[in-house]
Amino acid sequence: MVFLTMLCTSLTYSQDVSGTVSDSSGPLPGASVLVKGTTNGAQTDLDGKFTIRNVGSNAVLVFSYIGLKTQEVNVAGKSSVSVLLKEDSAELKEVVVIGYGTVKKKDATGAVDQISSKNFDNVASPSPAQLLRGKVAGVQVTQASGEPGGGVAIRVRGNTSIRSGNGPLIVIDGVPLDGGNVAAGGDNLLGASSARNPLNFVNQNDIESISVLKDASSTAIYGSRGANGVIVITTKKGKSKEPQLSYSTSVQFSKMSGDFGVMTPEQFVAAGGEDKGSRSYNWKDAVLRNGFSMNHDLSFSKSTENSNTRISLGASNTDGIVKNTGLDKYSATVYNSNDFFGGALKVEERIMYASLKDETTILSNDAGYIGNIIGTALYWNPTLPIYNANGSYNVVSNTYLNPVQLLNSYKDFTNTNKFLGSINTTWKISNHFKYQFLFGIESSTSSRKSQLLPTMDIQNVAQAAVPGSTDVKHGQASINAQNKFNKTFEHTLNYNNDFGDNFNLDALVGYSYYDYNADGNLAVGKGYDIAQTNLIDNIEGGLQNEFRAYSYRNRTELQSYFARVNATLYKKLILTGTIRSDGSTKLGVNNKYDYFPSVGIAYKVVEGKDGIVNDFKIRGNYGKTGNQEFAPNSAIARGAYGLNGTLGLDNNGNENLKWETTKSYGVGADFALLNNRLTGTVDYFQKDTKDLISPVPPAASQPGPPSPRNTNLKGNIITKGVEVSLSYKVIDQEDFTWDVSGNASFLSNKLENFPGFISTGGLNGQGLSGAYAQVLTNNKPLYSYYLYEWRGYDSTGNSIYADAAGNDTGLGTAAKKLLDKQPIPKINVGFNTNFTYKNFDLGASFYGAFGHYIYNNTTNAYFFKGAFLGGRNVTQEAATSPQAQGDPNSPSTKYLEKGDFLRMGNLTFGYTVKGSILDRFKMSSARLYVNASNLFVITSYSGSDPEVDTDKSLNGVPSAGMEYLSYPRDKSLAIGLNVTF
Repeated sequence: MVFLTMLCTSLTYSQDVSGTVSDSSGPLPGASVLVKGTTNGAQTDLDGKFTIRNVGSNAVLVFSYIGLKTQEVNVAGKSSVSVLLKEDSAELKEVVVIGYGTVKKKDATGAVDQISSKNFDNVASPSPAQLLRGKVAGVQVTQASGEPGGGVAIRVRGNTSIRSGNGPLIVIDGVPLDGGNVAAGGDNLLGASSARNPLNFVNQNDIESISVLKDASSTAIYGSRGANGVIVITTKKGKSKEPQLSYSTSVQFSKMSGDFGVMTPEQFVAAGGEDKGSRSYNWKDAVLRNGFSMNHDLSFSKSTENSNTRISLGASNTDGIVKNTGLDKYSATVYNSNDFFGGALKVEERIMYASLKDETTILSNDAGYIGNIIGTALYWNPTLPIYNANGSYNVVSNTYLNPVQLLNSYKDFTNTNKFLGSINTTWKISNHFKYQFLFGIESSTSSRKSQLLPTMDIQNVAQAAVPGSTDVKHGQASINAQNKFNKTFEHTLNYNNDFGDNFNLDALVGYSYYDYNADGNLAVGKGYDIAQTNLIDNIEGGLQNEFRAYSYRNRTELQSYFARVNATLYKKLILTGTIRSDGSTKLGVNNKYDYFPSVGIAYKVVEGKDGIVNDFKIRGNYGKTGNQEFAPNSAIARGAYGLNGTLGLDNNGNENLKWETTKSYGVGADFALLNNRLTGTVDYFQKDTKDLISPVPPAASQPGPPSPRNTNLKGNIITKGVEVSLSYKVIDQEDFTWDVSGNASFLSNKLENFPGFISTGGLNGQGLSGAYAQVLTNNKPLYSYYLYEWRGYDSTGNSIYADAAGNDTGLGTAAKKLLDKQPIPKINVGFNTNFTYKNFDLGASFYGAFGHYIYNNTTNAYFFKGAFLGGRNVTQEAATSPQAQGDPNSPSTKYLEKGDFLRMGNLTFGYTVKGSILDRFKMSSARLYVNASNLFVITSYSGSDPEVDTDKSLNGVPSAGMEYLSYPRDKSLAIGLNVTF
């Protein structure tokens, strides 16, 4: 009787339990739901729903999902249970995207970091590259200036080349990008301008995750393109079975964050400057404004058991803080996948399109003392009115330019259309074999049109003499077009099998073919009638003998064979072996192919334990990668026509040009401690790059016209570093969470066995023609400073420098010194913290760089006593210094400053709407937020901002840490809304 009573009671209280599992993004398909202590369970469907039969009334359900924290819920007699899974601080459990596949981070033998869309700041960044800033150890992201759409330098574990091409390979949804500047160049009036950011076309709201592959074990699968690291961007797919519509919008207000420190009219007069009577001029009012940006993003997604679709549209309009500058971007993406034959065949199509319109003004990197628009505004006498009494511009001379006249006389627009599309077909041949074919297209068309009105007279700029007359006409117009069309073909065959509980094999073989094509043309006209205002549409209207045209076309092909094997023994020991063979048309005929192998090993000392040490893995790797990021046609002789119509040799051929290669090794450890509340990674690495490719000027004895020759130089670049990343869940309660994370990298580099002495870091400004500040030489860090050592002023106001023996002397007998100071930061840090309390959240991020020096070319060129006594505005320090008027303005340590800084990158406060309000408006989620960026920076640098990287390259050799009239950086406040229906 007792047994029957118990049985009846059990049957009475057994029931079916259903519910929904979600994460912060919405319903979560594929989550596991299990009755604790049994094998009775289920997985959620595409809507995140589940049903489990025969569940006891007092049973406990265990909800789990990779990358999210496992949660237990007591049924307590309920027939419906729904949960919200939170992100797990145990980073070792997350799945990261690597080359040609994915892997759990706990199973990776290489150094791989990944940030997901949940980690992005809640304001659309100008570029996906900036989402990495301060988030990943060993990754330094530096924007060349504050200009919208301006170039961004990404360095993964430092520099590995003495020339340009130190940026990582970018892969979007399996398609490797060309990586070059997609925007057209032009005929710059006052010097070269910065390249545009090649990732401007990517919409942040379309990104699911960004993985950074840092060492040879993870990058060697990309062979000749992996020496500088690899960044893999994965875009979003649909998640919900029900149609889902999401909309995001934000408005952003910005203004200049720093200052150049020039004097006000009152200070100028008090310092002894010539008083022209006006007190109304302010350089910021003349050329700056408050910036404004508006962003809109709309996406639609839907999934079924056999298909997945996501469509998104984006629009952003940005007015830069410098007048007549801005960036408008319109984007569209489409993802669609379909399964056929019961899932045996899967076809995925991706399309990404963007239309960008850049507006800029005269912002050259190497202008002379006349300056770009920033320079003219800085040196203008602040007591001098901009306009005459009759409303015309106050024109002083063609070497002392009116900044407002220059601003309004120049127009510069660039229209760029970018298309990225791919088809990825996956065929599951059997339970163990899988074949994939990828075809991708990257296409861009760009047109830049610029003009300077003939009413603007600038010395030696846009002047043309009328034939047979002494008359000189002014004005210039240029039209430049650039087209790129690249194709990717990849075949891969994957084998995966578990041979019992103690051995798993995952093998991959593949073939790739890349075809990169580029062409362009440039037309320039000079000398227009004074009444002409639309020069671009009448470019041929200039003087006949001052009309020039150029064109080019080049092609690069890359063919590759590759293989990778991952073997796991006893669930503890993981071995990875990779090899890739690349052949490139960029190399000489005798060295087109090379091999790039790597090996990695990892051992899980502790895995999945409770208590103090939950996971602990050690790993090591060794491998060889290559670098082919140099100009096409570098190995062949190339001719070009000069201005006089004669054909000359533009580039000497080198049939023996071979790969620049990097051998590297590293060791590291990944760990989770204190019941997975503290997770972290520690890495040590060393890289050795040899066969350095660089253009070398011809010897003085070489006959014929001068032409550079690309060759492999002797020497090695040795880069060493230590990286540390930590994340700690301080508080983890239902209504209150607080987590902190931080990372730091310590980096050193040296050029060894190098017989040369190559100059770079070109300087510009009055008295600085032909001067430079940096060199490449043996046993010194890259771009080491080479300057006169300045020691103050003598009694007559002339500068004192050190001679070769270290004694005080004048400039005539002074000696330049190779300084033990470098522009590349030795330490990079990042810190992030996030709070949530019920519906509220607060996040803050900081980043900084230390141990490096900046050369302030702006101060060197503009802020000295002679400029002030000559009628130009300067800083108060320069105006009141004891410097003599005729003291030569020479490059020296006087203008070399520490570049250390710590910046508050973002501060975000948000509110997530919950409850009946969502039901009333038929929304599934809604969030309001306020975001402030660049609120403050702590630094001793005297320039407008310490985070600078003006391109001051010479003869194809890049520079670093140089500052010259940089587009000012801004601080901003944004208000945004994200809703999903």
